[in-house]
Amino acid sequence: MDGIMNKIRNLDAYPKINEDFYSRTLSGGVITVVSSVVMFLLFFSELRLYLHAATETKLVVDTSRGETLRINFDVTFPALACSIVSVDAMDISGEQHLDVKHDIIKKRLDAHGNVIESRPDGIGAPKIEKPLQRHGGRLEHNETYCGSCYGAEAADDDCCNSCEDVREAYRKKGWALSNPDLIDQCKREGFLQKIKDEEGEGCNIYGFLEVNKVAGNFHFAPGKSFQQSNVHVHDLLAFQKDSFNLSHKINRLAFGDYFPGVVNPLDSVHWTQEQPSGMYQYFLKVVPTVYTDVSGHTIQSNQFSVTEHFKGAEVGRLQSLPGVFFFYDLSPIKVTFTEQHVSFLHFLTNVCAIVGGVFTVSGILDSFIYHGQKAIKKKMEIGKLS
Repeated sequence: MDGIMNKIRNLDAYPKINEDFYSRTLSGGVITVVSSVVMFLLFFSELRLYLHAATETKLVVDTSRGETLRINFDVTFPALACSIVSVDAMDISGEQHLDVKHDIIKKRLDAHGNVIESRPDGIGAPKIEKPLQRHGGRLEHNETYCGSCYGAEAADDDCCNSCEDVREAYRKKGWALSNPDLIDQCKREGFLQKIKDEEGEGCNIYGFLEVNKVAGNFHFAPGKSFQQSNVHVHDLLAFQKDSFNLSHKINRLAFGDYFPGVVNPLDSVHWTQEQPSGMYQYFLKVVPTVYTDVSGHTIQSNQFSVTEHFKGAEVGRLQSLPGVFFFYDLSPIKVTFTEQHVSFLHFLTNVCAIVGGVFTVSGILDSFIYHGQKAIKKKMEIGKLS
């Protein structure tokens, strides 16, 4: 048994020196204190990294198909009335959403930016007494109201019971409504008077659009939109105006849900129109993004970059449609963010590396100083003797 113990004792890589042979120096004490502080700071830095999740970033090819894209927006037009502005969306597949009203809220704003009225877009039409029937007579008590569409009926039994119905029928036909006062429904609802009453007001529009996950655009523009000879146009004649102030502030624009660390470059961007009219264009490159937190919860979202351009127009000559346009395209590369904790073994390895590394470096430094001082002292003694 003693032989085995002796063999194990011979394997000791840390032979002990009798304390009588120790020589303690001032430089060694200073180095010990400094190295202990450095070791302590590095340990707590490593402990902080271990306790907090690290985010790993990867780039992969986006292989998803048949998905939709949710566009969340909140835009304020300080000089464009809510009754004038409309929202359209279209993509390269040919799908169009014209004059979108669902999932969108409009807030009327006064000249100081205070809210006048908040309402879902497209809701609320005044009650009209004794309206004009399609056959030409006035509505009687025992009749069902069926207003004329003024030649825009898709079928013989179609009815247009409000100014909005007539405008929608004209839009489907690709016709412009040049003078609303000639339309009984618009005249009695005070369409032009409403526009005049809202003169000088602003509008805050917020909500979301659900579109196909392909390249396309959505825009905010005055007038009701329609297709004419396969060209997208807006009916601006009804407003009897030559120019529109499209100054705007983008309070928020996001493609998908929020996730930690996301930066939307257009949030809080403000632009003031200096020319009478024109088209303001934002060109967006949308990058699909997947964020997975420590608990495994996954958020499917998007990031985007942007460039912008303004195309001006002279008063009375609208070469381009006045409005604020967002043209977006999708990147084929998907970014994935994954939160994960450092393993305990990795943490332990780093702590050992910190302790061993600082101890070794401080030992080398102490040895260098000690032997250097000893050599200098020896030379000084030799010089005195000679």
